[in-house]
Amino acid sequence: TTTGEFTMKRQWMGCSLLAAVACSSIALAATDADVDKSFFPYRNGVPAFPGVKPGLVIGKDNVEPFRNAVDPALYQHLKDGWLEIPVGPTTSLDLHPNYVDATRKNLNKVKLGAQPGEITGFVAGRPFPEEPDLKDPRAGEKLAWNFKYLINYGDNGAITPFYWTFRDLNSGKIERRLNFSFHFLNYKHRVIEPPLPEVTPNPSQLFRGIYAKVLEPLDVKNTQLLIQRFSDDLKRDDAYLYLGFQRRVRRLATGQVTDAFLGSDLMVEDFEGYNGRISDMVWTYKGTADMLAPFFNHNEQKLSDEFKEPDGYKFIAFGGKGGCFPIVSWQLRKMYVLEARPVDPGHPISKRVYYVDSQTFTMSRTLIYDRKGELWKSFTVGKSLPDHHLPENKGSGTPVDDFFSMVDVQSKHCTTGQFKAHMGGKLTPVSLFSVQNMRGGD
Repeated sequence: TTTGEFTMKRQWMGCSLLAAVACSSIALAATDADVDKSFFPYRNGVPAFPGVKPGLVIGKDNVEPFRNAVDPALYQHLKDGWLEIPVGPTTSLDLHPNYVDATRKNLNKVKLGAQPGEITGFVAGRPFPEEPDLKDPRAGEKLAWNFKYLINYGDNGAITPFYWTFRDLNSGKIERRLNFSFHFLNYKHRVIEPPLPEVTPNPSQLFRGIYAKVLEPLDVKNTQLLIQRFSDDLKRDDAYLYLGFQRRVRRLATGQVTDAFLGSDLMVEDFEGYNGRISDMVWTYKGTADMLAPFFNHNEQKLSDEFKEPDGYKFIAFGGKGGCFPIVSWQLRKMYVLEARPVDPGHPISKRVYYVDSQTFTMSRTLIYDRKGELWKSFTVGKSLPDHHLPENKGSGTPVDDFFSMVDVQSKHCTTGQFKAHMGGKLTPVSLFSVQNMRGGD
């Protein structure tokens, strides 16, 4: 992996709509070598960009030579002096061997259906480990499926405590802070923790559950969110909200997943980078580039003394303009550029541009554009290597979410998140992911 210039692969994109099926069918079958390249991209060398070396700090005074090593929004943030980026060495984040083995075992069994959101033959692992091709009109959709079935939190995991802080970007004033617990559970396609390969009984044929509960402050304490995602991507999620002060559960209407969640700068649809159906977006692969991304070792960062945990755990610290930016090291990584445009013309955004890590398929950077096509929000999610985090996460073979920063560049506001993430099922019993659990009381 060499070239650091942000130059997209110059491949012919002339597949007409009429020829799309034929064009996608000529792709060669994936091989074991493709699997190795997908999961171990740095085995034969790490990305390079002229002048980018560990120890370099990129800021407003020296950003220009490195503008193609970052995305356009981050370049502008750096140029404006909103933050600085210390560069660390590129490290391989090796995923759990069971996930890699499942990919090999099921190689070439997965096929896209006639329309977006349809897929057949998927069992477990990474559905499409082959390198994306700009000549393939459905390459973006395949990357989206790889994201949907990534190994995030393993088969199940939790974040608790999880501090969300609302800040004024200009003044740095903290306006509000929420403390959550978040829980994630894969019902199907499990490869690490029993029960394998799926949770039973599962009469609704769910793929994944997300459950969140507000722990503080008092005025929103016990507010709960439950998302039940079905195996059938064409079926809309069931989503429920419990408001503690009303003491009742109500189903979220479809449009509410794109509203500001509890007054923050995030939509429910923004969770984990994208929290929705494949079929709700038109996915377009835009190319591959070696770029800086927030991957690091948690225990080697400058950590915050703001919160006190009984086990001594310290959270990622924030600084920069308004206190809206993480103080962490970034590293050069091979990234896929993926654009998602909503199918619904009434959606509040025109598109998201994702910078997807090719090894883990996590979305470390997302640029969100308003309906006029202007940059609206700049979203960053940082990943720690699991062996440099909590002792319980060592050997989990999954990226550890460590912070998020959602900056609304139009309203000059931000919401930041500081994680204490736990891999494994200890904090994620199946009983959490039910409407009955939400009604359980304070």
